[in-house]
Amino acid sequence: MIKLEVSDAEIKADIMNRPLRKNCWGARYLPVDTLVNWIAKQIRRDGKRVRNCIEELVKEHYILIHKGGETISLNPARSREIIEFIKSVIKS
Repeated sequence: MIKLEVSDAEIKADIMNRPLRKNCWGARYLPVDTLVNWIAKQIRRDGKRVRNCIEELVKEHYILIHKGGETISLNPARSREIIEFIKSVIKS
């Protein structure tokens, strides 16, 4: 298992890319704990950094929270911006 040092933008892109691949927009959601565990295995400073990035994405309205903060989905109103952000970060 390799732990990489990645930027916050790359973490945010990965956070949004996983629900995108599973088509979790609007009312279809993904558990936060599952998402944190998937990503924390690959980076340093584990889940705290991933959870902070999720909170930032919620404040920026890219991600919607459901069930008292236990699940998240992508904001369908910002779908074009989300896809462009993911492509710009992952490609560079």
